Amino acid sequence: MALYQWILLAIWIACIPVGVFAFVHAALQRPDAFTAVDKLSKAKWLLITGAAAVLLILDQRGPYGIIWIAGLIASLVYIVDVRPKVREIQGRSW
Repeated sequence: MALYQWILLAIWIACIPVGVFAFVHAALQRPDAFTAVDKLSKAKWLLITGAAAVLLILDQRGPYGIIWIAGLIASLVYIVDVRPKVREIQGRSW
């Protein structure tokens, strides 16, 4: 296997916990926190992050596939945009 293939495999494996973390974090939050910060509902974020986690795990093309990249972006949007605001409204540290 060539070096770039090892690098892409490492990226693929490293991104799986990102999607799982986004889903687990969304699952553990109060439903009213999402609407309080003017974001989509908890159910919608669970659907988005859950589908993203499944895509990150099951898409065999990994970083080559547009679907995989969409799953990674959805997870990162939750982590970077929604998570801090939900944490702030609830006063939680994680």
